[in-house]
Parts: sequence; C-alpha cells; structure tokens
Amino acid sequence: MQQTAFRGVFTDRGSLFTRRLAGGSVYGERIVSAGGESFREWDIRRSKLAAAIRNGLRELPLDRDSSVLYLGAASGTTASHVSDLCPDGRVVCVEVSPRSFRDLLAVAGGRPNMFPVNADARHPERYRALLGESDLLYQDIAQRDQDDIFLRNASMFLRPGGRGMLMVKSRSIAVAERPDEVFRRVLASLERDRRLKVIQTVRLEPFHRDHLAVSVLWK
Repeated sequence: MQQTAFRGVFTDRGSLFTRRLAGGSVYGERIVSAGGESFREWDIRRSKLAAAIRNGLRELPLDRDSSVLYLGAASGTTASHVSDLCPDGRVVCVEVSPRSFRDLLAVAGGRPNMFPVNADARHPERYRALLGESDLLYQDIAQRDQDDIFLRNASMFLRPGGRGMLMVKSRSIAVAERPDEVFRRVLASLERDRRLKVIQTVRLEPFHRDHLAVSVLWK
C-alpha cells in the first residue's frame, strides 16, 4: 500500500484506497489490511471523485478536520470515502430521494462524522440553520440547473477561500446537445460569478461518460 500525492488516499496494484474510518464494506468494495491498518478500495467506476483523481486531479482540498457540504450524496458511496478522509471533520450529506436517504442513514449510522439531511439542494435556505460555514462544497446531482444550485449553496455556505467541486452531468442538462457545448455553457455560467475562480477541469471518461469534474476557489 503506497501513499499517493493526496493525504489519506493510497494505491495498490493500480487501485485506489482510503483508510477505513469505521464499519465494514459500504457498497461491496474490497477491504484489505496492510501495516496493521484497514483500507477500503475506492471504486473509480462507482465514484466520480475517485475517477477525477485517476484522470489527473491536481488538488484534493480535504484535511483531517475539513467541514464538507455534500449535495447529492445518494446512498453514500463517495460520501463514505470523504468521511474516511476527514476523520476529525464533518460531512453533511444532503439527499432528496427517500429511498437513497434510507441507505444513506444506514451508512452514516456507523460514522460519527457523517450527518445526513433529507432535503432538496435547490432550497438551501431550508437547511441553513443546520450548517455553518464549509471548507468544501461537493456536488453530484442530476438536475438541469446544476450550476445555479451550486452557486446558490456556495454563496450561502462556503467560507472565503473555500473550495468547490462540481461533477457536471451533461446528459442531465441537455440530452440532445454535445457534451462539450454543455460543459462550455456551465463553465461560462460559473465564471460570471466574480466570487468564484475555476481552478481545473477533468473529464471523467472512460469511467463516467459525458461527465466533467470542475474544481473551483471561492474568493
């Protein structure tokens, strides 16, 4: 097991791993032991963040004590790895689907730093009272207005100097348009907000078709 360039992310025989914080397997991933520690395989075909790391993400803005707002946590696959990476922090997981939220509750039950919130990310004012400032806003939702939702939550929760990561799903925005055109339009929308600076973009093929990871700085 070897440490990668990112704190808390390891590699072994071409696979990514995070150090297991609590519980067992979350979504059927392998758990391996090395050096007296336990690690969970981070499946790049199940996690867009893992795919972004594999495809050349330069910075992973997560410290041990980071405060993370995760929009679109679904059943907790990627969120559980973010939890591993922030053992002394807080990962607030927003999910609107009742079925996915039930699965998310089960995952969070064994993780003291995960806090599930059953809410619509389009209306951050409804969960504003539950949250303080966040160091990282991570969004992975299948809505047409992904950029608007991201900016609305960033303006409400990201601290100055905070970071954002948006997983853009082009087919959820405009199924008939070329993905490159959708990505161009989303980036233009983000860059119109002077409080935000795009740091890097990473295409996620071949692991996630027609997806773009966008990393930003909130000024």
